[in-house]
Amino acid sequence: MFAHFAEAATLFANGYIFLAIAAGTVLGLIFGSLPGLTATMGIALLLPLTFGMEPVTGMGMLLGVYCGAISGGSIPAALLNIPGTPSSVATTLDAFPMARNGEPGRALGLCIVASMIGGMISVLIFAFMSPLIAEAALRFSAIEYATLGLFGLTIIASVSDKSLIKGIVAGLIGVLISLIGIDSLTGVVRLTAGIPALVGGVDFMAALIGLFALSQIITDTTTSRADQASEGRVRVNNAYPRFRETFRRWKIWSSSSLIGSLVGAIPGAGGSIASFLAYDQAKRISRTPEQFGKGHDEGVIACESANNGMTGGALIPMMTLGIPGDASAAILMGGLLIHGLQPGPMLFDEQANIAYGIIIAFLVANVFMFSFQSVGIKLFVRVLQIPRTYLLPFIMVMCILGAYGITGSLTSAWVLLIFGIFGYFLNRHGFSAAPVVLGMILGYMVESNFRRGMTMHDGDWSIFFTRPISLTFVLLSVLAIALPLYRQWRNRRKQDEYANQ
Repeated sequence: MFAHFAEAATLFANGYIFLAIAAGTVLGLIFGSLPGLTATMGIALLLPLTFGMEPVTGMGMLLGVYCGAISGGSIPAALLNIPGTPSSVATTLDAFPMARNGEPGRALGLCIVASMIGGMISVLIFAFMSPLIAEAALRFSAIEYATLGLFGLTIIASVSDKSLIKGIVAGLIGVLISLIGIDSLTGVVRLTAGIPALVGGVDFMAALIGLFALSQIITDTTTSRADQASEGRVRVNNAYPRFRETFRRWKIWSSSSLIGSLVGAIPGAGGSIASFLAYDQAKRISRTPEQFGKGHDEGVIACESANNGMTGGALIPMMTLGIPGDASAAILMGGLLIHGLQPGPMLFDEQANIAYGIIIAFLVANVFMFSFQSVGIKLFVRVLQIPRTYLLPFIMVMCILGAYGITGSLTSAWVLLIFGIFGYFLNRHGFSAAPVVLGMILGYMVESNFRRGMTMHDGDWSIFFTRPISLTFVLLSVLAIALPLYRQWRNRRKQDEYANQ
């Protein structure tokens, strides 16, 4: 293996490869930081430009877009409470409160270092553990996907702000929204209220932009001028990568990066699930779980390390099995095919220098991603110094353009408006938007795979408890529900004993 890496390294003697990767990374950071312009869109737009390039050069540019966009989504998530990509939704939970507390530079500094760590760990896992993880991912059927989604829904308890009941209600609303459209098993149109535009379901990106971006704009426009003036005083001198604070939380970033890589390797799981799972795990192992959601550095580190750990994980089934882990990986696989490369086990045997060259290019892309964000962090933070009378209208226009550009239909703009108003009233009445998003992501996944699994096994419930992976997820779901209830009961009992003394 090391001989293959040494041979592949000779391909990088041409500096043009580094220039292509750097250009792709910059473009990815731009796409990730603008609402609606996702990593998938950036890779798709850049794909035709790579036709005439050498395979490693072209794939390196596309991987630069991929890494840059996934990491760049943390910039608006931390500064404006607007997730640039779906996988950065969980980042808003602690990064934005930290920025609101007067430390936007620290929030971005943690995001940058955690992103770099997650990306580097995913490179190592991608390079040395691809066959084992890919083999495990192949064992996932509808049964495993259903129980994985069920376990994911238990995270609602962690992302609910103060009231678990409100979190559950918000999550159920998200699940209900996810069921709108055509039933994948029967073909029946459901919950559309007779609106033809909803037959294909609710546009997730438009809804996401509305729930976070537009609702935040409405909230900011209703904030008093005195509050806005106090929030406008931003310290730029504390904007730098936070190495010491991040490395000190080694348990958080190591476990979160591993979660991101493993979940990313499961086709169809996605970065959003990885980030939420890592956030939940970090809260459980933290010594200060009560600080999560208030601007806790552990929450930021967990989300971003898992977020970027997912990138390498998504490439594992694509390169070793020819099965893309997510939509972005599917387009990347198209890039491989365009260059005459057939993804699969034989790729590493017949064209090892190119396969390992792509891994090195992925490593270089992560280095450029960290370097560019480190240089630009002080510029990013200055966004908060722009007067709101100019900033909010600009964000509004970008949100509308982003929502419209996804489908090219005005329906997406209406979805943006409706969910923006809905998100505003959620925040006003103490509900969090995160459980709604979690329900929208996992609701359809659980429902469709549960029904598919039951159909495949003639309605036999025992199949969920006899397969090792599904049984593990079921037990984890039970523990995720039982442990918080036990802690509440124990704390209440201690309070009663103290009161009786």
